[in-house]
Amino acid sequence: MLPLDLHKLPYRHGVGAALFNKEGLVLVAERRDRAGAWQMPQGGVQKGEEPRKAVLREMREEIGTNNARIIGCLPELLRYEFPDWLQNRRISNDGANGLVFHGKYRGQEQEWFALQYLGADSEIDLSGKDEPEAPEFVAWQWAPLRAVPGMIVSFKRPAYDRIVEAFLPISEALARGETLPGI
Repeated sequence: MLPLDLHKLPYRHGVGAALFNKEGLVLVAERRDRAGAWQMPQGGVQKGEEPRKAVLREMREEIGTNNARIIGCLPELLRYEFPDWLQNRRISNDGANGLVFHGKYRGQEQEWFALQYLGADSEIDLSGKDEPEAPEFVAWQWAPLRAVPGMIVSFKRPAYDRIVEAFLPISEALARGETLPGI
């Protein structure tokens, strides 16, 4: 059962990946559990794991490849809270563990990284072969960074607006064919 005051729950620590191709477009994937809801790869940081390693691990698990290099990061953590409809949603057919993240978190607090994709589109694999849980996505595409906030669920939109603001210069530089140093 959820606590009466969800605001007393902690945020789940995570990472997010703004993965750019050489044209400056960013990878977004459609969630398996919510048709029409797109997002960039993201996930939790495991205990003792460095966020830079976590973002590459999450990419491998969610999109089947981590053939990329980090070229930027946000200086601050981004937060969003889970809306009531998600906090109270059952995530298993049999009701076991029932609530998203077992009702332990009020939302997510994430470190966001910009990465340059070094591979071919054929390397992207949503089958979940490296995912310890069920595959998260059913489709993917390269999209203009400015378009991404309009593709995602509304409760994540303020975080994505900040990602666009911070990483737009990276997107534009890649679109111009500039080589960006890794960090």
